[in-house]
Amino acid sequence: MRQLIKDPSFIKWFYFGMHIKRWLLLLLIGVAVMGLGFGYFLRQAYGTYTFPAWVYYATLQFVPRIVRGALFLVASLGIIGFSVWKLNQSLLSAFIKPERNESIVDIIYNHRYLRRGPKIVVIGGGTGLSTLLRGLKEYTGNITAIVSIADDGGSSGRLQRELGALPAGDIRKNIAALADAEPLMSRLFEYRFSEGEGLEGHAFGNLFIAAMTNVAGNFEEAVRETSRVLAVRGQILPATLSALTLCARTADGSIVRGESAITERGHVKEIYLDPPEIKANPDAIRAILQADLVICGPGSLMTSVLPNLLVEGIRRAIDVSPALKVYVCNVATQHGETDAFNVSDHYHALQEHLKGSSPFDFVLANSNIEAVLPEEWHSEPVRVDSGTLEGARIVKADVIAEENRYRHDSKKLADALIRLYYERNQMADAEPEQMDIEREPQHAGVG
Repeated sequence: MRQLIKDPSFIKWFYFGMHIKRWLLLLLIGVAVMGLGFGYFLRQAYGTYTFPAWVYYATLQFVPRIVRGALFLVASLGIIGFSVWKLNQSLLSAFIKPERNESIVDIIYNHRYLRRGPKIVVIGGGTGLSTLLRGLKEYTGNITAIVSIADDGGSSGRLQRELGALPAGDIRKNIAALADAEPLMSRLFEYRFSEGEGLEGHAFGNLFIAAMTNVAGNFEEAVRETSRVLAVRGQILPATLSALTLCARTADGSIVRGESAITERGHVKEIYLDPPEIKANPDAIRAILQADLVICGPGSLMTSVLPNLLVEGIRRAIDVSPALKVYVCNVATQHGETDAFNVSDHYHALQEHLKGSSPFDFVLANSNIEAVLPEEWHSEPVRVDSGTLEGARIVKADVIAEENRYRHDSKKLADALIRLYYERNQMADAEPEQMDIEREPQHAGVG
């Protein structure tokens, strides 16, 4: 019992919002009433029956009654607590995965805690979005990822051409990022066949979603059911449910059709959708309007972030949403898309494609830019060159992954965004040179 009380997680049972204390109190009241009933029986027995001598010592009659009462009360509380704990372990053992090394109280605490987190909508695609989602899911379960379906290369492109299925590549990555299933299941979903006629190059997750589309009847339901199977924290929504083609105009005036061709060609000046008037996913619009925090990026500016914002309904929903709106700037330039871009260049490119609209309150930029990237990457750190950008204030934080300075670190990035959300009022009043985030995040605590 002493070891249980010393356990740091033991105190979590008594946190506000755990829905535990009320039932423990009711249990104690029930036991007390039952004890009172036993007391009446014992009082009657004491008056009518002569007990053996050992009962005198067993019931501590040589100790004052008030001390006896306290001792029996403490002993009963210890027995009740221990029995309830072991009973919960026994009942929940069928639902706990031993390999996760999680306690019952941690599972309940995380469930209650995450339900109280802010409603966050993240818009983007590719590796950048999945990196962010892996960090955010530790702070809230109210996450909606709105993902582009413009991918036409690799496995997604083949399935689109052969089966007419909407591209699932970015959807797959983000389902795996938000999955609360065993790591083995996530690795399986990301597994890519390296051989086999017709299978080589395909990701298992893409095949799974394509099959689920036929089983469920449509792509939207397939994504929803796949998320349920993998115990996703939050939801994944395609920006639109209609097929589209991403097109680009290059520096020399050439027109390039298809995301994969744009990536290979490079030197992009402008992108647009074909057809241009495409309807947004109604669920995505609803999520944006109900959000507390809307985040755009990180990800390839031209081929991952902007394709979502060019869907007219998505852009309008962001404009009118009462949420805090943050654009997460990339930590490094991307060859062929954002060569030599600073933070302001990224933001101005967004503005130009959104017809001058400036929906963002803050721009989160990386402050750790000292290291030089390898020359073969054809990339350089994105530098902060301004304090404000047409109403959006720049906030700096170290959000880079030390093992790969071309990418964000999921934990650092999520920490910075959560801090910004809870400290937005102080940030709005701060001077531009004070817009660094260095403190620990303020959690959406329980109670």
